[in-house]
Amino acid sequence: MNGHPVRVVFAAVMLVAVTAPTLHANDAAAVIHATRQDLTDVEMSRVEAITRATDDFSKAEPFEDLPAGAATSRKRPNRDAFSRSSANLTFEEEGKFKLGNGLFRKLWVSSPSSTQASDGLGPLFNARACQSCHLKDGRGHPPEGNSDATSMFLRLARQAETEEERQAIADHKVLNFPDYVYGGQLQDLAVPGLVAEGKMSISYEDIPVTLGDGTQFSLRSPSYSAVDLAQGPLAPGTTLSARVTPQMIGVGLVEQIHPADILARSDPDDRDGDGISGKAAFIRDPVSGQLALGRFGWKASAASIRQQTAEAFAGDIGISTPEVPKHWGDCTPAQVDCLALPNGVQDRLGGVEAPDPIMDLVTFYSQNLAVPARRGAGSQDVLAGKKVFYDLGCASCHTPKYVTRRDAPNAAHAFQLIWPYSDFLLHDMGSGLADGQQVGDADGSEWRTPPLWGIGLTEQVSGHTFFLHDGRARNLTEAILWHGGEAQKARAGFAALPTKERNALIAFLESL
Repeated sequence: MNGHPVRVVFAAVMLVAVTAPTLHANDAAAVIHATRQDLTDVEMSRVEAITRATDDFSKAEPFEDLPAGAATSRKRPNRDAFSRSSANLTFEEEGKFKLGNGLFRKLWVSSPSSTQASDGLGPLFNARACQSCHLKDGRGHPPEGNSDATSMFLRLARQAETEEERQAIADHKVLNFPDYVYGGQLQDLAVPGLVAEGKMSISYEDIPVTLGDGTQFSLRSPSYSAVDLAQGPLAPGTTLSARVTPQMIGVGLVEQIHPADILARSDPDDRDGDGISGKAAFIRDPVSGQLALGRFGWKASAASIRQQTAEAFAGDIGISTPEVPKHWGDCTPAQVDCLALPNGVQDRLGGVEAPDPIMDLVTFYSQNLAVPARRGAGSQDVLAGKKVFYDLGCASCHTPKYVTRRDAPNAAHAFQLIWPYSDFLLHDMGSGLADGQQVGDADGSEWRTPPLWGIGLTEQVSGHTFFLHDGRARNLTEAILWHGGEAQKARAGFAALPTKERNALIAFLESL
């Protein structure tokens, strides 16, 4: 990275030290630094200026066209735009990235098989490879038309039923409790000799919306059910939450945003009275047992890419890892036929089906998927839309920019000015988007603010424009109109905009 223009410019800048608000977990303060400790006072003061919200919409901000700093991919965007490596990797790291890509695409098979190193699929599963769900490393979609549900899941969870269970959630020992029979996720596929759990069924109700200029839209409100269940009905208290797979670009940089910079924006009691009460999620690391800041997943249920990868291996494919050593995936004690089948553990390769070498490479690949360069950041319509974005208060949750920590383990992620457009906090998004499912610190109406970078390339990469956690929105306008709760004021402001300003806002989002 030495000599790179972005690296040189930011070699003397970093985000201002901030004091975090009181944390809502007794031991969180002991393991999460409340202030940045990776910077000098000079660096902190300089970066405070560069990360301050702009009030000049006459031109693009410095380096705004490079949303991932030196890691930004400057290649012409096409369908592979989300599958490129960070531009500042070393030659050796490029090789590691390619190996990780191969494992990300690897098709796992049921046990026993002659492949051995690929054994371990399921026995119940939703996909045979990471790439099957994260096609082109992009955004998943609902099963529209003849498409299947590979990139969309039904998460299952029941409420805590005893004081002991409620305390387990409060102590961050668990995120929630699975269905007694079907576990934490509905598995619609199974290995030979075993019957799949069931299928997801979706029905939509049209909700007409008329905007201030008379333009009419029809939002579709989904209802979900689990059908063709192999072992009887779900437990009466089991909730269903549909989730599409998120795009994967830039997650390694998000991982290196200092916790203090995220906690500084947390205001769970809305003490400043602005109507925005972002809340931090705390996750207990499955290996160390310590609390960490949740920042990944639709409800901020994972603190690291490795943790999220391990949970996906177990829940989606049925592969055990050192972090989640579940050799039979999501099979529950009630599913005796599933637990009676062989697993894919090979003693010569390790005590799990995907041992550390596999996890290291897949995690590295995921951490280094590049964010594409901005398009048209300085055009007049995009700048006009950016002003609308700020005026409506969208930036209150979709925080534009950060500078990553100086002491990041990988130099490619260190000390970069990045523009993810998220505060990575939980927000109440209103009853319209509520799923009624608690996930750790997130209640049934709270969702993590999703990053917006790359959102304008969704159609080109993924072949669709379905947005939000369950893909109900068929375009960006519908996605905004679904905002409620803390975002209700911004949503109302958007709905009242003249056509020209509304189109400008969409142009801005499509440039990200």
